Amino acid sequence: MAREFPSLNALRVFESVAELESVSQAAARLHVTHGAVSRQIRLLEQELGVALFDKVGRGIRLTPAGQHLQSAVKDAFERLRLACGEVRASELAAPFLLACPGSLLARWFIPRLDRLNTELPALNLHLSASEGEMDPRRPGVSATLLFAAPPWPADMQVYPLAEERIGPVFSPRFARAAGLHNQPAAVLLQEPLLHTQSRPQAWTDWAKASGLDPAQIQQGQGFEHLYYLLEAALSGLGVAIAPQLLVADDLAAGRLLAPWGFVATGNQLSLWVPARQPQAAARELAEWLKGALCAD
Repeated sequence: MAREFPSLNALRVFESVAELESVSQAAARLHVTHGAVSRQIRLLEQELGVALFDKVGRGIRLTPAGQHLQSAVKDAFERLRLACGEVRASELAAPFLLACPGSLLARWFIPRLDRLNTELPALNLHLSASEGEMDPRRPGVSATLLFAAPPWPADMQVYPLAEERIGPVFSPRFARAAGLHNQPAAVLLQEPLLHTQSRPQAWTDWAKASGLDPAQIQQGQGFEHLYYLLEAALSGLGVAIAPQLLVADDLAAGRLLAPWGFVATGNQLSLWVPARQPQAAARELAEWLKGALCAD
């Protein structure tokens, strides 16, 4: 059974030869040899069963059949080029929806959002915040920022960005701030400590990493989310446990103090992208995030 359409490559070659009325010029435009162009035209004429060009002196011109085919091919390829351009433009304009923890969005991302939009103007970034369990496979989400430890799932492309470090912080406004200065970390075992219900093991993990007995930790006021916990610390309500990344700006400005430093948790802040998603925009965002994190 004969094919309904000839080779698209042969038709593309024919379009160039017909427009330029020259096999040599068409070969130069298409970056192929003169012989390759001639071969495609010959195969196309054999498949259609008609001559498409006549020789005129040292040149060529379209036959009536060639003129008829040129009109149809030119129109078809123009429509294809227009459609491909529209599809490409719509893909570039489609929003890149990034899901991330609300505390990370408020305390690190938003202060740097203007710079990101300036440096990655084509990304068309949209943000979705959550303080609960985040599902990187949620439909409609292009990528998700997560604190997690490897191994990574096979159905996700994961871009590690920075290790997570946590430590105790408090405000200079805290009533007992002066008494905590120049004291060993063990002094916190006597202090009712602010904590968050979204990460109840944070103080225990810090105590273990700091060589302290986690059983002696005294939990004080609790808060539902990390964002509220940090606001409480900034207000001078007590000592909180926090990721270094989320308090870096407050430490630099002197709004919070961290005299005992920070310890690694084994988690990585990473950009999680479903493997089925296009990766170019995600890689660009991951590189930007890594650079911004290193600069802090």
